[in-house]
Amino acid sequence: MIAVVTGAGSGIGRAAAQALIADGWTVVAAGRREAPLQETIGDASGLAVPTDVTDPDSVASLFTKTLQAYGRVDLLFNNAGAGLTKPVTEIAYDEWRAVVDVNLTGAFLCAQAAFRAMAEQDPRGGRIINNGSLSAHVPRPQAIAYNATKHAVTGLTKSLALEGRAFDIACGQLDIGNAATEMTARMIGGVLQADGSLAPEPTMDVAHVGRAVAYMASLPLDANVQTMTVMATSMPYIGRG
Repeated sequence: MIAVVTGAGSGIGRAAAQALIADGWTVVAAGRREAPLQETIGDASGLAVPTDVTDPDSVASLFTKTLQAYGRVDLLFNNAGAGLTKPVTEIAYDEWRAVVDVNLTGAFLCAQAAFRAMAEQDPRGGRIINNGSLSAHVPRPQAIAYNATKHAVTGLTKSLALEGRAFDIACGQLDIGNAATEMTARMIGGVLQADGSLAPEPTMDVAHVGRAVAYMASLPLDANVQTMTVMATSMPYIGRG
C-alpha cells in the first residue's frame, strides 16, 4: 500500500508518515527540503520527494515519481500547511496569498492529482485525508487567513467525498488541536484568547495524531471516517470564546 504524505519533514506530517510506516505502508514523503524527508523515512522503503505544493508542476512531478516507482497511490495525507497571526487590518496581500496558496490551493492540487491516479488505477480507488483544524470550526483571534482556509478545506473534503463515490475514493478530514510541534511551542508561553487575554494552552503528543491518521487509513474503502477531532483534552476549544 502506497501513501503520499505532504509536509512530511517535521511535526504532524512526520508523525503520520512514521505511524503509517509502522503499519506496513510504503510512504512517499513530500516537503520542501530533502534531508528532513529522508530522516522521516529512515531505513524504511519509500521515497523522499522535495515538493512545493503551491506549484502545479511540482505537484505533478510528485505524483509522476510515485506512479513510476510504485504504480499506484492508495492514500494521500494532505498535511502541508502555513499559518499567520496578525490583525486583519495589518495583513498584506502577499501574506494572505501565501497562506491561501499552501493551505487551500496546495491541498486542492495534491487532492486533484491523487484523485486522478486513484480513479484510473487497477484496482481503482483510494483514500484522501485532509488535515483540517479546530479552526475549521471555531476560529482563533487574529488568524483570519488560517481560519478562512481551514474552513475552505472542509468544503474541499466534502466535495472530494461526494465526487469520490463513483470511483471508490473515500475522503475524510482530521481536525487537530494543539499537537506538540515546533508550530505550537508558543502555546506554553501564552497565546491570545477571544476575550483579549493571553493564556497558556495544554498540548498533546503529536504521536496521537499519527495514530489517528493510521487508523483512518486502515479502514476498507467501503468505510470512512468523515471527520475526526483529536485534541489536547483541556485546551480551550469546547467553550472557546
